[in-house]
Amino acid sequence: MLTLVATPIGHLGDISFRAIEVLKKADAILCEDTRRSSILLHHYGIEKPLYSYHKFNERKNLEVILGRLRDGAEIALISDAGTPCLNDPGSILVQACIQEGLPFTAVPGACSPIMALLLSGFDSSRFQFIGFLPKKPMEALRAALGYPGTTVALESPERLIDTLEDLAGVDPERQVAVAREMTKTFEECKRGPVREVLRYFREKGVKGEVCLVLAGGKLPSEEMPLDELIELLQELHGLSLKEAIKLAASLLKRPKSEIYRIVHKD
Repeated sequence: MLTLVATPIGHLGDISFRAIEVLKKADAILCEDTRRSSILLHHYGIEKPLYSYHKFNERKNLEVILGRLRDGAEIALISDAGTPCLNDPGSILVQACIQEGLPFTAVPGACSPIMALLLSGFDSSRFQFIGFLPKKPMEALRAALGYPGTTVALESPERLIDTLEDLAGVDPERQVAVAREMTKTFEECKRGPVREVLRYFREKGVKGEVCLVLAGGKLPSEEMPLDELIELLQELHGLSLKEAIKLAASLLKRPKSEIYRIVHKD
């Protein structure tokens, strides 16, 4: 049987007794990086065959793994940190098991999006996880800002400031939280209006794994008068009028020519 096993996202103590038991009984353990997973397994005295299983080889190795599952092998799947299948390998194997009627289960545990949601202090009665933000995140951010519940996203430390700048250009007062290095020695969660959080990380810099959490609400640009939106974009980003019109058209999903006519109607 296949078992998806959640592993710590930082602190090695954040693993369940059941997870350790499953890993000790497994015939084989699939992991993203054998060197990284060896640290965790050695810490708990687990000596089992480790096999590399990551996004670049999961389709290539699929049939071999399915063959072992058909033969009755106990196989555990772990990721570098956190819960498999959540922005980590595993979904392809799970779908294959479902199609073939092979049994699988999961052992719950550490999960960075849930940890970030808890640290944010935002409403958790309704929330969404949207994974890693794309390299051009504006469309995803607009959708998240219009979502009535809390939104959790993953972001790289190298791109966090750019993303906060994009958010500030649309809704500088929206409450956000940036959780970084969760469960580790230098764990931090910075909360506040996006303009203040942006200023904080501009001064301090960004290091470590990052989760970005947005409080729910309405997208202000849908209600803000167009001339105010243009002025806000120019002020926040130092844009020319032409550049602000182009960005406003993108945010509002309206033709640039239409925005140009409205702004220059006088």
